Amino acid sequence: MTTATVNPAKAPLNWVSLIVIGTTNLAALTLVPWYGIANGYSLAAYLWFGFFMIANGMAITAGYHRLWSHRTYNAHWSVRLLLMIFGSMALQNSIMTWASNHRTHHKHVDDNDRDPYSAKRGFWYSHVGWMLRDYASARTDLSNVKDIKADPIAAFQHRFYLPLVLLTNIGLPLLAGWASGDLWGTFFLAGVLRLVMSHHITWFINSLAHAWGNQPYTDKNTARDNPVLAFITYGEGYHNFHHLYASDYRNGVRWWQWDPTKWLIAGLSFVKLTNNLRRMPEVTIQQARLAMTFQRIEHKLAHRLESQKHRLHIHNPIDVEKLRAQLAHEAEAFRNTLAEWAKIRDEWYSDARERLAKLGEQARREHANFKAHSREVIERLHMQHRRLAQMHAQLA
Repeated sequence: MTTATVNPAKAPLNWVSLIVIGTTNLAALTLVPWYGIANGYSLAAYLWFGFFMIANGMAITAGYHRLWSHRTYNAHWSVRLLLMIFGSMALQNSIMTWASNHRTHHKHVDDNDRDPYSAKRGFWYSHVGWMLRDYASARTDLSNVKDIKADPIAAFQHRFYLPLVLLTNIGLPLLAGWASGDLWGTFFLAGVLRLVMSHHITWFINSLAHAWGNQPYTDKNTARDNPVLAFITYGEGYHNFHHLYASDYRNGVRWWQWDPTKWLIAGLSFVKLTNNLRRMPEVTIQQARLAMTFQRIEHKLAHRLESQKHRLHIHNPIDVEKLRAQLAHEAEAFRNTLAEWAKIRDEWYSDARERLAKLGEQARREHANFKAHSREVIERLHMQHRRLAQMHAQLA
């Protein structure tokens, strides 16, 4: 991985991006409050603003990101069409270009020379700077989106992107304003302010979600889980999980984690508009979570041992050797659980062909036994995580 400092002044300015981003942000900061002070905004304008904000946001998260970029589920053409229309309105480039850059980001995350919006080049660069100059690392190569080129809806959008952008960003807000009797108020709120806010909300995932939060699943990259960001980004803030398991249609993998995008995708599956929703096995997820917890406890134990060895001031002295022995015991239990799970899983998959030939009732019984074994393993991993959390608290 390359993390060398790159001189931003060497790349030529991208005047199209500069003009679009500059003028829209300036308009949001000046024209929107001016019109509000001079004329006020109607309730309808606020409602249209909220509708288009959510539609644009979900089109990016459920469409551009989880459907097209990562193929975490399949969607009916009618769903893909709506996601394409409102994704065009979000003005974040075509599906193909967006997905190509995003796949490159995942492949080369934090590599300053190859990650289009590497967080290691600073907050400004990862948030918006990467679009303001023609950096070599941000050049789009559509060779990695051949599957998306085969989608006629994505292909149509890519071909007619500019007229779609103008129609959705000017036509739709004006039409909504005309219908509600507040033409310019709706245009400024649901057109201008909505566009700028939806931009920054998406860009926060490239910037803040790689700098602010925790890393419960992996520390191999800068991605973080952050429930605050998840709330304003339609669930995308659980970014540490996502970078490890990008093929899962969920970002907030726990049932209580705020992820309206996963709820939308799952909800549409009940009416057969989405299918083949991909999920990482729960045992695999818990394995990564526990491995990170072990790593943190080992680091804290080593730090505490070093401090006590040099007789540094410690507010809460503990028996480090006792905790190290306890940790070793937990590590052994962890390895045994994983070995047991691997055996159960391998036996299940190796007997798959034989199981297909069996009668339905017997096959169902074997499947129920496998599920029961899986739940038992998952519960043991959950219990172990709780014990390790108590150990971690002692070292705080």
